Amino acid sequence: MKNLLYTALIAVLVMGCKEKKEKDGALPDSDVTTNTETAASASENSGEWQVLFDGTNFDSWKRYLEEGVGEAWKIEDNAMVFYPPKERKKGEKYNLVTKESFTNFVLSLEWRISEGGNSGIFWGVKEIESLNEAYLSGPEIQVLDNKKHPDAKNGPIRQAGALYDMVGPSEDVTKPAGEWNTCVLTVNHKTNEGSVVLNGKEIINFPVNGEGWEALVDKSKFKGSDHFGKYPTGKIGLQDHGDIVAYRNIKIKSLD
Repeated sequence: MKNLLYTALIAVLVMGCKEKKEKDGALPDSDVTTNTETAASASENSGEWQVLFDGTNFDSWKRYLEEGVGEAWKIEDNAMVFYPPKERKKGEKYNLVTKESFTNFVLSLEWRISEGGNSGIFWGVKEIESLNEAYLSGPEIQVLDNKKHPDAKNGPIRQAGALYDMVGPSEDVTKPAGEWNTCVLTVNHKTNEGSVVLNGKEIINFPVNGEGWEALVDKSKFKGSDHFGKYPTGKIGLQDHGDIVAYRNIKIKSLD
C-alpha cells in the first residue's frame, strides 16, 4: 500500500512540473528541437548527411589551386581556425575548397568571426588556373562582424548572411563577434531555389539559375564575368579575407 501511495505521489509531482513548464511558455524536453535540426529538416529524406569536417582532420579539404591546407589553418577545440600569416607572398591566398564537387545540396555549418573580421562561404567553385580567387567563380554567403567591419556600412547586400553583393538579409540575426553562428545554405538547381537560414531564421532566398539569377548578377559587381556563378556543379569554399575566422560541424546533404 505504501508503495502504491509513493508511486501516485511521484506521478502527481511530474505532471505538475510539466504543466508549469507549459504554462511558463517552455516546451517539454521531448519537444525541444535545436535550430540546426529544424533547418536541416527542410532537406527531408533526399540523402544522408556527409561530414566534411568533424573537428579532427582536413581530409575533405585543400587549398584553392594548391595541395594540402597550409600552416595558416589550425584545428583547435574541434574547429578549423584560420590565422592570417604575418608575412605572405604577393597574391598568396589560403582559401580552402572541398576536394569533392556538389550540385544540389543542403550545407550546414557553424562560423565564428573575429572582431572586425571578414570571410565567406562559397559554392559552385571551379578551380581554374587563370582565376586566382575562389570568388571569381563561386557565389558567396557573407561572413562578417556587422558591428565593426566597414563593409557592413555598404548596405545589407554586404552584411553577414547576404548573398554577397546580390541579396541582403531580411534582418540581422547574427551573434556578436567571437560567438558561434549556425548557417544552413540550400542550393537546388532542379527547383531553382536557394536560401540561407542563419541561427534558425530564414534571412534570404534567391533563384540559382535562369533569368532570375542573371538579373541579380547584372546588378552586382560580377556583371560581365565569364565564370561567376556559371558552374552548377562545383566545390564548397571557405574564404581567406585576411582575418581570423573559425568553422566547425560542417556537413552536407545531397538533394540529387
